[in-house]
Amino acid sequence: MKKRFLSTMLCAAMIAGSLAACGSSSTPATTAAPAAETTAAAKAETEAAKETTAAAETTAQAAGDEVAPVEGADADPAVTLTMAEVNPEDTIVGQMDRKFADEVKRLSGGSVTIDLQASGVLGAENVVLDSMLGGGNDIDISRISAFALTSYGCKKATLLSLPYTFVSRDHFWNFAQSDLAKEFLNEPEELGLGVRGLFYGEEGFRHFFTKKEVKSIDDLKGMKLRVSSDPVMVGLVNGLGANATNVDFTELYSALQTGVVDGAEQPIANYKSNAFPEVAPNMILDGHTLGAVQVIISDNAWNKLTEKQQKAVELAGQVAGEFDRNMSQSKEDAVLAELKSSGCNIVEVSDKTPWQEATKQVIADNTKGVEDLYKKIVDMK
Repeated sequence: MKKRFLSTMLCAAMIAGSLAACGSSSTPATTAAPAAETTAAAKAETEAAKETTAAAETTAQAAGDEVAPVEGADADPAVTLTMAEVNPEDTIVGQMDRKFADEVKRLSGGSVTIDLQASGVLGAENVVLDSMLGGGNDIDISRISAFALTSYGCKKATLLSLPYTFVSRDHFWNFAQSDLAKEFLNEPEELGLGVRGLFYGEEGFRHFFTKKEVKSIDDLKGMKLRVSSDPVMVGLVNGLGANATNVDFTELYSALQTGVVDGAEQPIANYKSNAFPEVAPNMILDGHTLGAVQVIISDNAWNKLTEKQQKAVELAGQVAGEFDRNMSQSKEDAVLAELKSSGCNIVEVSDKTPWQEATKQVIADNTKGVEDLYKKIVDMK
């Protein structure tokens, strides 16, 4: 892993260009500033963002260049690996994926190419995992939620999705850059699932967004909230008094539009990039889970690579993880500012105690027998 001092060097980037207005065109923004002030503020933010983005990209490139290409890898047979990403490339994880792909090519001397397929074109996360774990050869690499493998027997990964475990981004990165994190990455390989973890990243804290305004935990009661089939997420939503509803992520926009669900949960940047504000313009910043992610590669793909190419892929993962760490907070802050200025209804949570109390049971249920391991993660803050 690259030295920690790189963390202070990188400024974060935000998406260049204007962001879509929050809410549908037929719904007036109730919290928007006067048009002239909003336009001026947005223009100033955009100009400042461009400067920040340029500086961040320059510094990030310099940081990556400190890792030298693997000697002799350029002479190895050319290999192209297909990578799946459910979110668009302009999200935090999408940019991390792109950094990873670029670094793989650079560090392997061009002998390894990552064909990044974003925006869910290869299917939802569970579809991708079913293909990879089932021995399919269509998808070689994927960026997944850190808890996604729990449904396939990875018990350690469950601990990363428990509500209110990580109190800050620094807390998560203390874990992600530790020896303990390596044990978590190795778990699917040890279980013989046919995939192995390469590196960790994060996409920001996850929050609930809804069609109707939610001012407190009480307003969630009875709502149909979309979650994945992960038992922890189901337990979390039910514990808050809402009704956990499983909907494929690729169908979530239409499910919100038609009223199949009343809301869902996502990190801020993903919420915007997937156009969810158009159909659910209310977000409450409860930060129930940090969006921890990991990149995995199938054993079939790994075995296609020479030892030098494998080393290049591992080094690229280290660079991409560090890039993600130093980009995510400011990227998220910039998107949040744009959402607010466009009229999105953002509700802060000043006291998370009721939320934490409501989710104690799901934590207890999922740490039985591994309480000491979970405590190690909690104590890394």
